Amino acid sequence: MKTIVTIVVACAALAACGSKPITPAEAAKLAPADARLAKLYEGACKTCHTNPDSGAPLTHDARAWGPRWAQGEEVLLLHVVQGYKGMPSLGQCVACGPRDLQALVRFMADKEDAK
Repeated sequence: MKTIVTIVVACAALAACGSKPITPAEAAKLAPADARLAKLYEGACKTCHTNPDSGAPLTHDARAWGPRWAQGEEVLLLHVVQGYKGMPSLGQCVACGPRDLQALVRFMADKEDAK
């Protein structure tokens, strides 16, 4: 019974987190703190990840990124590298290396502190 109560409380807490969805205008104002990553993001990611009509999850949209992140970071990175549904391979970032792609995914998913 104690486990069930703990699960219910945890689910309620998670539901409250990020309950207000990010708007496209708010997403458009975001950029990685690192200047080099910010330039890569601007050139390759921002157009789709700030446009809800693109089908891409908006940058820092916890509701959209949550299920994707739950698949595992490796799956997300594989989707970026190979392309997935509307996501072009390498996110059309020919200047991005593996660490750049990982950092950009973490930034967009608001998981920069992920290890």
